[in-house]
Amino acid sequence: MATSEVKHVVKTDRAPAPYQGAPYSQGIRYENLVFVSGQLGLDAETGELVEGGIGPQTEQAMRNLDAILEEAGSGAKQLLKTTIYLADLGDFAAMNEVYATFLGPEPPARATIQVAGLPSGALVEIDGIAYL
Repeated sequence: MATSEVKHVVKTDRAPAPYQGAPYSQGIRYENLVFVSGQLGLDAETGELVEGGIGPQTEQAMRNLDAILEEAGSGAKQLLKTTIYLADLGDFAAMNEVYATFLGPEPPARATIQVAGLPSGALVEIDGIAYL
C-alpha cells in the first residue's frame, strides 16, 4: 500500500544533539504523530548534565522533550505516551513532582522503569509520543 506521507526528521538546537553522535534523530514526525527519542537532563548549550539531582535533571529532560515537540508543531500537553527510565526507583516521587508540572489535566499514558544505568551517569531519561 503506497502512502503520500513522508517521515520528517525533527531537529532543534534547543535540545541536545544525539548523544556522542549516535545514529538516531531527536524526533520523527509522521502523519499526525511525533516520536521523540529519550532525553536526558543535558543542557543543550554545554552538553553536560544539569546539577542538583533528580529534580533538575527531570526538569531539563522535559524541557528538551518539549523543545523537540514544539519544533515539530506539538507540545508536552499533547503527549500520548511517555516512557521514563530511572536509575533508582527511589527517585519516583521526586521525578513525578517535576514531571507533572509539564502536563495538563489529562496526563499521557506512561511506563516507568528502573534501569541498570543511563548515559553520562544520568538519573532519568524520558521519551515520548505526541500528536500534532
